[in-house]
Amino acid sequence: MRTEPILVVHGGAWAMPDSVVDDHQRGVQKALEAGWSVLASGGSALKAVEEAVVVMEDDETFDAAKGSFLTRDGRVQMDALIMDGATLRAGGVGCVEHLRNPVRAARLVLSESPHVYFVAEGAERFAAEHGMKLIDNSELVIPRERERLAIAQAKAAAGEHDLTFAGSGHDTVGAIALDVNGHLAAATSTGGTLNKAPGRVGDSSLIGCGCYADDQSAAVSCTGWGEPMMKLVLGKWAADRVQTGAAPEMAAREAIGYLSSRLNGHGGMILLDSRGRYGIAHNTPRMAWGMRHREGSYLGIEIES
Repeated sequence: MRTEPILVVHGGAWAMPDSVVDDHQRGVQKALEAGWSVLASGGSALKAVEEAVVVMEDDETFDAAKGSFLTRDGRVQMDALIMDGATLRAGGVGCVEHLRNPVRAARLVLSESPHVYFVAEGAERFAAEHGMKLIDNSELVIPRERERLAIAQAKAAAGEHDLTFAGSGHDTVGAIALDVNGHLAAATSTGGTLNKAPGRVGDSSLIGCGCYADDQSAAVSCTGWGEPMMKLVLGKWAADRVQTGAAPEMAAREAIGYLSSRLNGHGGMILLDSRGRYGIAHNTPRMAWGMRHREGSYLGIEIES
């Protein structure tokens, strides 16, 4: 039986100022168009989420690939994960510095390796062996982020420790999809947190934390302060609620409520089940997200309720 496809994407949840709202909306719209073109032609959810995330990785608006936040020593280090809900196969990369599209490398891991996760030099070597071009890290660094890092480090040196997640921003990107064959998939990509220690890996590329997909429960992609999400395995927590009968809208809200009440964490989540029901929740001032199905699409910057 054929299923009505649906695609949901996010472009980050944080204290987004008015000046960047239009850029986020445009970026999310382009991601929806790319992913939907796959689903509308009968393509897989796995391919749809990959293509949607690639568009946002290529957009300097977001904290993913070019335009990512910088480590404390001024480099870009990126993480990504993609997961197939039909087979539970997954591919992840962490701390990569020389790839233009980490989600492409993650997809190669899923498709071409018996392993699930590669990091740093090993991930880049694997990607290069499978046809991906390695680039200089400087190609991923932009002036906006050099300035942002300098300000953050100056504040830290002055003893101003207000570099919280909600204030410093977090534009991690992600996509979840249901295809015509009833299969789910999810992908998440990030440049991590501002002024992070080199070698730090967040929730985005870890199965069940910032990304997860299982046809028997749900597909999920998270954005936010990664350390609390990792401790709670938040993506799997929400998917399990769906599997036991909760509607995705309720499960997403419960998950973000749990994140806040248990660890004072901040962020957002998109969640989708195999019936095409979806949920969006966040506890940050704004979250960029969009949804598309055959009847139309929704695009917007959601305000914290």
